[in-house]
Amino acid sequence: MLLYPKAKINLGLNVVERRPDGYHNIETVFVPINLTDTLEVNILPDKAPGQIEIKVEGVNELCPVQNNLVYKAYALLNPDFPLPAMEARLVKNIPSQAGLGGGSSDGAYMLRAINELCSLRLSNARLQQYAAKLGADCPLFITAETTYATGIGDILTPLEIPALIPSGRYSLALIKPPVAVSTKEAYSGITPQTPQQNCRDIVKQPIETWKDLLHNDFEDTVFSKLPILAEVKQGLYDSGAIYAAMSGSGSTVFGIFDNSTPNLQSLLNNTTDAYSKIIPL
Repeated sequence: MLLYPKAKINLGLNVVERRPDGYHNIETVFVPINLTDTLEVNILPDKAPGQIEIKVEGVNELCPVQNNLVYKAYALLNPDFPLPAMEARLVKNIPSQAGLGGGSSDGAYMLRAINELCSLRLSNARLQQYAAKLGADCPLFITAETTYATGIGDILTPLEIPALIPSGRYSLALIKPPVAVSTKEAYSGITPQTPQQNCRDIVKQPIETWKDLLHNDFEDTVFSKLPILAEVKQGLYDSGAIYAAMSGSGSTVFGIFDNSTPNLQSLLNNTTDAYSKIIPL
């Protein structure tokens, strides 16, 4: 089975409350985008059940296989549904530590693959319950739909964004300088508060209004420590972006451009040290 785990961006991200368990409640709009990893999953009928072989390609530094969410997805389901031996080949195209949800997506898509290959017949709601055990962003990718998220990012409500319908009018520029952001460090400088206007309501307005209304609370902390990200955001606006922001806790900054913007590809000319890509939105 061949799957293509999607990346995501956040349209607005507000940290509204610190929870008694030490986590934080947030409000954000997740938008899956056309940047994907490749995940191939097969059953190994000649090997003993309960084993998984994983090969990861396309990254310079590999974490131990036990830390990979593809492995963790298999290990999570196996006690409840004794699984056959399987193999998984993961080709990474989504950059890591980028705020794009690549690892979370890989884990969620592995749950989807196992559910189908092994005929577990788990509903999306049940798969999302399992996915939440892998990570806060993982439930989103069970359906990979535009979603308004609350709680720790695991309470999901499907959402339509009128400005993005129909698709094809806008392009998305992604720029990730060679810096990494620790989620723990990003949270450390935040004072939780409820925004004056909910991001769910803001994104229903024309994109031209988002610049003044839509905010990622992590930017204040992260930009002060990594000013290059603020420079990238300003550079996107200087190049004609209608809206620009950091995704998640970083370190990718994205800009939404009308496809009529001249020389859109030239945005990437000065990003030789950064990951950069332009994709349809």
